[in-house]
Amino acid sequence: MRQKSRQIEAAISRLEQRHGKPPSEQEISAELGMPIDQYQTMLGDVKCSQLLYYEDFSDEDSASFLERYLVDGGSDPLALLEDEGFRASLIAAIHHLPERERSMMGMYYEQDMNLKEIGAVLGVSESRVCQLHSQAVARLRAQLKVWKD
Repeated sequence: MRQKSRQIEAAISRLEQRHGKPPSEQEISAELGMPIDQYQTMLGDVKCSQLLYYEDFSDEDSASFLERYLVDGGSDPLALLEDEGFRASLIAAIHHLPERERSMMGMYYEQDMNLKEIGAVLGVSESRVCQLHSQAVARLRAQLKVWKD
């Protein structure tokens, strides 16, 4: 599942760099070399993926995320997450999402609506909302990759 998520993120990142705009589902599926229905199934397999994964907190050298970013023993990990630069980047990445995905993320995270409720508002199925969420998260992760490295 994590590998599929990384493939989607990489495709989105390549397309955004190439075209300077958020790619459509059709463009992403073409970049991945698969039909749109197979790409949507792949999104469904990612199962409304989360924005952060435990694995993101370590690199190839096995240095933990906190070890890389905590300069002194008095540093607070919460301070990193509250960093204004990260916050500004996250806000910019959210504004960069296509309108439908931005709206769906707002309903989910700000209004605490469940997938069924969001589906009713958007006129789509619960599984389609899950796919849209997975795609939005992949877009955000691609945009925020610099903060992980």
